[in-house]
Amino acid sequence: MNQQLAAELRALEERLLAPDVRRDRSAVASLLAEEFVEFGSSGRVFTREQILDDLATENPQRIELADFVARPLTPDAVLVTWRAIRPESGTASLRSSVWVRRDGRWQMIFHQGTRAAEQGP
Repeated sequence: MNQQLAAELRALEERLLAPDVRRDRSAVASLLAEEFVEFGSSGRVFTREQILDDLATENPQRIELADFVARPLTPDAVLVTWRAIRPESGTASLRSSVWVRRDGRWQMIFHQGTRAAEQGP
């Protein structure tokens, strides 16, 4: 995997975690494809419009990104996986996203969050 591309996609994922971006409907909309869908860690399925509405009113929390890996699916589609860590609560979730390149820019088409199992001693 091209390191520059992996760094670009990581930066886009981190951008979506930034509270000022999450509250900016047009900024988030530019990063999510029209047909975007999310399988949330709650088990619910979210559309692009639902995500845009939810993020505009959410109470922002600090989320750290760890264990980032990018795997190309095609020249214009990449699967990224990573761990979301919420330092305040000590909770973590596993994340996966599919990014597609259209008209020279990357947009997320799919995202899934899965609660991480508790780590043993």
